[in-house]
Amino acid sequence: MAAYGRPTLRDLFDDSPTPHIAHPPRTHHRDFYLATDGSFRGSEGGLGVVIETRDGERVARLSVPDVVPDNNVAEYRALHLGLDVLAARAPRRARVGVLVDHDELAGNVNAARLAARHPDNETPHRLSVPPATRHHWRGIRARISGFESLRAARIDSGVNPAHPLANTPAEYAHVNHEPEQCLRPEPPRSGDERVPPPSRADRPADD
Repeated sequence: MAAYGRPTLRDLFDDSPTPHIAHPPRTHHRDFYLATDGSFRGSEGGLGVVIETRDGERVARLSVPDVVPDNNVAEYRALHLGLDVLAARAPRRARVGVLVDHDELAGNVNAARLAARHPDNETPHRLSVPPATRHHWRGIRARISGFESLRAARIDSGVNPAHPLANTPAEYAHVNHEPEQCLRPEPPRSGDERVPPPSRADRPADD
């Protein structure tokens, strides 16, 4: 199970909307799931990262204090950090599910992923990236292109396991000293196909 008794990241991902990209039945065949969150209070903030395999095995947790100018920068910095950590521990052919509680960030990640697959690097979806996040967004886009498949789901902050790590980094500093792991998920079983909810079952899959 994920931290704090919440469902595994895989379950959260499967039950959450992925802006611009439909949920096909193979959605849960991500190899790794990454939840991130960024916090901002005055000039202080924090970054939270949780990474699990498809089987619910924890790969990494981070709870890092940070100095950020606003909440948008905190959210983008947290995702940039999480993708960097995952890229160092996962194969390039990995299929990745990202979970964030920031609507615009989730939409931008999926739009960028669709653009990366287009021959002219174009997407019909509008990208709206806050100017202060542009350096982190450049790094995020590079990481998005580095995995075989990646999509982002929008979850509520109340169920985001990275949320307490970002909001109280002093309390969770011990997670940064957990042993490093580079786990590979078990291959999916042939009968492990689930039908998506009716609201998403009839939409075309883009990724």
